[in-house]
Formats: sequence, structure tokens, C-alpha cells
Amino acid sequence: MKLTSTAIENGYWADRFGKHGTQLSETGKNTRSVPFTIHDAPEGTKCFAAVLDDMDAIPVCGFCWIHWTLCGLTRTEVAENESQTAVDYIQGTTSFCSAASDETREQASCYGGMAPPDQDHCYDLTVYALDCVPDLKPGFYLNELKHAMRGHVLAHARISAMYRA
Repeated sequence: MKLTSTAIENGYWADRFGKHGTQLSETGKNTRSVPFTIHDAPEGTKCFAAVLDDMDAIPVCGFCWIHWTLCGLTRTEVAENESQTAVDYIQGTTSFCSAASDETREQASCYGGMAPPDQDHCYDLTVYALDCVPDLKPGFYLNELKHAMRGHVLAHARISAMYRA
């Protein structure tokens, strides 16, 4: 399985998908989600799950910052800015609903743009091909997704790029 995204330019996520973009929520978070395409999914795939995270956030806030989680995706392409209008997959709670932010769980259950506070950070988008459709509710937590995926991952693919501070 392979993953591609037109949001990556010269090794960097384009500015419009993070703090240098202009599409902001009422809490100031960029909500313009990244597009991606899944290629060569394995036979038997029932749906896909995806996680966009920032491991470089650990020294800054003490944990890996989760920018987007989704599950139940049954197609191989997600369009730019689709997080705001998604109806055929569910989205989980991001780190914007944490001690380091002030959003409610509902506000944090969509794409939350990249915003490195100290230096350029590397952001990983990982997509999992699953042999089932997990029974998760909107606003699920990452650990709930991981438990639901256990024993059901047929393949996964990751793309990584930097976002400028």
C-alpha cells in the first residue's frame, strides 16, 4: 500500500494546512485538512483509518500531538478541506481537547492544523487498511481506535513532511 498527498511541496506541508493558513475556527485553529490518496490497498480491505500526528511536540508539551484521526473511510481519496464536510467517515478527538488547549471534545473532533511553536516539526500521516469497519462513535479517542484496529490491520502506509514554525 502507498500513500500520496498533493499537500506536500518540497518536503513541507503547504502553509494553508497549518498556522500560516487563513481558514481558522472560532478558537483560532486552522481547519483546512490535507488531501491524500491511497494506492494499492490490499484485498479484503473494508475501510481505512488515518492519524496525523506530531512526535516533535513531545519536548514542547509532553506528548505526541494528534492533529487528525478518522475511521470508517471506504474510498481511497480524501479531498482537501474535507474534514469540515465529511459525512461518510467519522472523526476522532484531537489533542486540541487537552490540558494544552481549550477546545471542547466536539470542537476538537475534526482536523486541527499544524502549528509548531518552537521550530519546524515533522508531521506523519499514517493510513491503515482494515479488514473490518470498527464500531466507533464520532469524537473517539486515539486509544479507542488503536484497540478497535488490533488484529485487523492488513497494511499501513505513512508519509511525513515538515511544517515551518
